[in-house]
Amino acid sequence: MGSGAPRGQGQEVRLPRGASLSDFADRIGANPGSLVQEMFNLGEMVTATQSCTDETLQLLGEHLGFDVKIVSPEDEDREILARFDIDLDAEINEERLVSRPPVVTVMGHVDHGKTKLLDAIRSSNVVEGEAGGITQHIGAYQVHVEHEGEDRAITFIDTPGHEAFTAMRARGAQATDIVVLVVAADDGVMPQTIEALNHAQAAEVPIVVAVNKIDKEGANPDKVRQQLTEYGLVAEEYGGDTMFVNISAKSRINIEGLLEAVILTADASLDLRAPLDGPAQGIAIEAHLDRGRGPVATVLVQKGTLNIGDSIVAGRAYGRVRAMLDDNMRPMETAVPSQPVLVLGLTAVPGAGDTFLAADDDRTARQIAEQRQARRRAAEMAMSGRRRSLEDLFSELKEGEKTSLNLILKGDGSGSVEALEDALVKLEVSDEVTLRIIHRGVGSVTQDDVNLASASDAIIIGFNVRAEGRTKDLAQREGVEIRYYTVIYQAIEEIESALKGMLKPEFEEVELGSAEVREVFRSSRFGSIAGCMVRSGLIRRNGKARLIRDGVVVADNLTVVGLRRFTEDATEVREGFECGINLGNYNDIQVGDVIDTFEMREKPRA
Repeated sequence: MGSGAPRGQGQEVRLPRGASLSDFADRIGANPGSLVQEMFNLGEMVTATQSCTDETLQLLGEHLGFDVKIVSPEDEDREILARFDIDLDAEINEERLVSRPPVVTVMGHVDHGKTKLLDAIRSSNVVEGEAGGITQHIGAYQVHVEHEGEDRAITFIDTPGHEAFTAMRARGAQATDIVVLVVAADDGVMPQTIEALNHAQAAEVPIVVAVNKIDKEGANPDKVRQQLTEYGLVAEEYGGDTMFVNISAKSRINIEGLLEAVILTADASLDLRAPLDGPAQGIAIEAHLDRGRGPVATVLVQKGTLNIGDSIVAGRAYGRVRAMLDDNMRPMETAVPSQPVLVLGLTAVPGAGDTFLAADDDRTARQIAEQRQARRRAAEMAMSGRRRSLEDLFSELKEGEKTSLNLILKGDGSGSVEALEDALVKLEVSDEVTLRIIHRGVGSVTQDDVNLASASDAIIIGFNVRAEGRTKDLAQREGVEIRYYTVIYQAIEEIESALKGMLKPEFEEVELGSAEVREVFRSSRFGSIAGCMVRSGLIRRNGKARLIRDGVVVADNLTVVGLRRFTEDATEVREGFECGINLGNYNDIQVGDVIDTFEMREKPRA
């Protein structure tokens, strides 16, 4: 045993994500150096203070005879809070519970009237004489509706698209009680309608369908009902349990009927109660840095009461509540369950979906935030680049584990996406592996897709479309694998190979750089010359290239035939510089296009 590391007899050792060998050594009363030596004997070079992956910690535990349990981020957070005698899951006496309003998120396809509907709901609730009518957007607001002679409140989370909804779900936060799915009666079910539906169903939230634009020519509300039955939403009038309400947000038709449907759905399928007394708990819906007021966060109280002067901690941010404002920017003294408020006084900007709670004092709030920050940083270091890839799937199959491959398909047209999906679903694979397509859509890969992939541990397949800018950065940060294909059979072959455990890629595409077309010059000798600004990486003469327009690949297998800086020929041009690019015989270049350059590099076999 040379190294002197103690041996366990199956004792359980609980370690947080991203723990180091020093943390492990503390738990078992060993010298960290002895664990470094043990890892070296196992063929891995790990320093004592380095964040380790879950697999490394479990491998070492097994080797030493300890049963290593990796604590989930939620449990870890509970353990941090337990040190301060805070128990988020403490049983609440039934007598303390009071009914709370439902929290609703409005989702749907672009241009189907989500914003118009939210405006209509808000303006129908604006108090007469209130200055400005619809006021500043804070990410959430509350409206009141009379139901059976009783004044009932409904909280709406006003998020841009589905990003915040998914980002919260990726962190395990369930902010929404009910989703209102807006579908235009003239357009029917569209790609983003299905996307929104996938998000809502994945979060297991009841859905109310608002069939909008019923006063428009060509409106066919019954067609929407029939289309949605294919996706598991069966209207009550067809014998199902989903409420469909015909509305017109623009003409303000039947808005009250929709609010009534939300309350009826809440009463029928949800037990919405929370304690009023005690310290506040809830989640941050959105936050930003305000130039005049510093970090401001919209928080949704889920339990207890939030008061001005309370010390709070939200994710890795903490502070004291200096002021609270409602969605009409009116000051508030207290906030109760399901009430959204804008909070001023935090030291940093929390993330969407971060839990917040009121602590006993400033010192406790600061210590909780600092411990959360240290733990999250360690977990991020251990997890960076550790999301599942097709190669990981291959090794899992080799080890005989039952596993599943989750895919998100994005393509340049619904026909190609459907064709790819049909082909993948028909793949014959063994019992050890299951293939799940959790979302499919048309258009470039978006941040929303990356968030969904992150939440569902999925791989994104881009067919003739690309991820750009921030989306690419987010995918790298989250460790989400995006695979690009231009030939449908190549995509099917690679996924089939992965599912059958035969994937051994020999080459991989490595992005060199991208340039944005600012001007196009016509030359009788050379054809079209693109005047470009290099946005990232470098552009190399004779390099392979593809032309992207609005996120969709319009030409592939191109070559950078000519590259110039002013009047001089250049071998390569780097980020931040201007250049002229000639793509040989290809002349259909427009201002605003993006030229992506790449090279194929041999990939070492695993």
